[in-house]
Amino acid sequence: QVQLVESGGGSVQAGGSLRLSCAASGYRYASYCMGWFRQAPGMERDGVASITSVGIPIYADSVKGRFTLSKDNATATLYLQMDSLKPEDSSMYYCAAARDDCRAASWSDPGYFGYWGQGTQVTVS
Repeated sequence: QVQLVESGGGSVQAGGSLRLSCAASGYRYASYCMGWFRQAPGMERDGVASITSVGIPIYADSVKGRFTLSKDNATATLYLQMDSLKPEDSSMYYCAAARDDCRAASWSDPGYFGYWGQGTQVTVS
């Protein structure tokens, strides 16, 4: 059974940093696409960043240069380092895992990802 457990959310002031973690189990972690999505109340779930099986990250334009996505295959953990946070980054952040590698047309499509964590809240004031 695939499990994704997020941690690291919290409240910070604008300009601050947070690091989200996603621990994966029951999943061929190193072989498939994994990513982070975020969803604010009443809004659609949007792709923030995804990483390919070989560790190439892909970012949404809104977070390029501020967020860094990485993964540790040895511990099956996905990380999202978020710097220079803005109030508009406030949202529930979800870790997601796909059943195939990332594709240009689908890395930010929630429907492409079959496994989800429970989410962790990020609030920037």
